[in-house]
Amino acid sequence: MTLSCYGKVYSVTNQIKITKEIILMREAVIVSTARTPIGKAYRGSFNNTHAQTLAGHAISEAVKRAKVEPSDIDDVILGAAAQQGTQQGNIARQSLLRAGLPTSVAGMSIDRQCASGMMAIATAAKQIIDDGMNVTVGGGVESVSLVRNENFRTDNARDPWLVSEIPDLYMTMIETAETVADRYEISRERQDEYALQSQLRTALAQRNGLMDDEIVPLKSTMKYFDRENKTETFHEVNLMKDEGNRPDTSLEGLLALKPVFKDGIHINEGSYITAGNASQLSDGASASILMESKEAERRGLNPLGVYRGMAVAGCNPDEMGIGPVYAVPKLLKNNGLKMDDIDLWELNEAFASQVIYCRDRLGIPNEILNVNGGGISIGHPFGMTGARLVGHALIEGKRRNAKFIVCTMCVGGGMGAAGLFEVL
Repeated sequence: MTLSCYGKVYSVTNQIKITKEIILMREAVIVSTARTPIGKAYRGSFNNTHAQTLAGHAISEAVKRAKVEPSDIDDVILGAAAQQGTQQGNIARQSLLRAGLPTSVAGMSIDRQCASGMMAIATAAKQIIDDGMNVTVGGGVESVSLVRNENFRTDNARDPWLVSEIPDLYMTMIETAETVADRYEISRERQDEYALQSQLRTALAQRNGLMDDEIVPLKSTMKYFDRENKTETFHEVNLMKDEGNRPDTSLEGLLALKPVFKDGIHINEGSYITAGNASQLSDGASASILMESKEAERRGLNPLGVYRGMAVAGCNPDEMGIGPVYAVPKLLKNNGLKMDDIDLWELNEAFASQVIYCRDRLGIPNEILNVNGGGISIGHPFGMTGARLVGHALIEGKRRNAKFIVCTMCVGGGMGAAGLFEVL
């Protein structure tokens, strides 16, 4: 006898056992989400703002929106890609305390590079499903400005054996994007056309307030460097929306930009990747509150959606960007779904070349992919992005009466990650 439940097929011989398992099944629902606006790295509003402040702001606002007591939270899981500087020393624990949560709440930091934020949400869900917790936080943060700067540690960063045996593991992300474009014949014009689409979709979304429900403005002190006078000044700012969008972008302007990559492991000079068709370096944080479904029902909450599953896969490091083409099929198979069952897709725009390849290889309809733009136009704070995608897709999914959504991304080192959520 077989039973299909939430896309998964169970085969058992005892009907009583089936019934008992379904009754006891725990679900993790997302009851709230909140994020900072995304600031431009180095020259934007958050270029002097600590990661603890960014993440603490997102966590505290998500807690308020969920209408839970801070002491009710069992665990906080936070993703960050570069855990040094302001993000060292268990950034999750520091951020939850910065958010005003009591010392009785624990925290854990995880790193799966650009998928860190989504992995944090998946892990927070599993704490509920498998470990008996009732309320958890999952999210991500990245302060590129304060970490990936002149103080970023690179000494002893490369293992000699890996350098010798698997050198492509240390390719820069830009070189992997160049490799994908060249290997799979994705023209510069197609990449720039996609980048334009991203910019225009984000501009329209901002005009229509489609991201207002997820963004919580944040006041900060911005550092400004006067190159002419070589002086630093500080200005109080209040960022209300993502500041990376360039609504006046044109295809002609994008095509006029010069490739930026040089001196790679295999590529001496790039031909495709420009500042216009790659994701923007950014600062920001996002957090979601997860709760066991029966607990949410008891509290009278109206969840955004429910966590259904996560899949990851490895690929060749030199074509890191195509990781989703391996992760997505695993995700769908594990949950008994097909491509046509997915109503909305978020595929992180690390580079236009990899998005185009993944979209076309997987057969994702362009009209339901990154409908409000992505990393190219919004920005890509590495550890935050996965969490942002989940929160945004759930809100947009509700707006569109979607049922299933998939958030997926390539991951540094040659991996892909994909998460499945059901909109409620």
